[in-house]
Amino acid sequence: CIVRGYISGSAWESYQKDGTVCGIKLPNGLKESDRLDEPLFTPSTKAESGHDINISYDKMKELVGKEDAEKMKDLSLKIYKEGAKYALKKGIIIADTKFEFGKIDDKIILVDEILTPDSSRFWPADLYEPGKSQPSFDKQYVRDYLSSTGWDKNSDPPQLPEDVIEETQRKYKEAYEKITGKKFIF
Repeated sequence: CIVRGYISGSAWESYQKDGTVCGIKLPNGLKESDRLDEPLFTPSTKAESGHDINISYDKMKELVGKEDAEKMKDLSLKIYKEGAKYALKKGIIIADTKFEFGKIDDKIILVDEILTPDSSRFWPADLYEPGKSQPSFDKQYVRDYLSSTGWDKNSDPPQLPEDVIEETQRKYKEAYEKITGKKFIF
């Protein structure tokens, strides 16, 4: 389940094509990285291999049932809003994030990571400028590097150079320190 508070990445690409994100019509005239009036819930499902597959909310209800779909949507939006509010006080915009849910004993549970630089777009609030791609504290740096190599995403990725690894570590460390107010010691 993806929650988008800003229009960026694949959502921006989709919006540019037809004014929608995952089939949801958005207002005309949005610019890249614009804040959305309300966070957008866009469900997805795990693919056998490769990237997650975006699905409509109706398809989600069909797959998991109306009640469970509503619980996952409500939880996703609530967690995103609280996390985004907290992070913004610390100088970080959480532009979007992904949550993964499962079920144990018929109870919906949140699994995997939540609100990390691997599952979310973290932008420095003091550098936020709508209308363009944003600097970030997340895995976008690695994505951009891989894109620059011509990697086709259907094969194993190339090995990352040491400088890309070190810069990614620096960005994650900076995000940690901003959010927690503590020095990262490793």
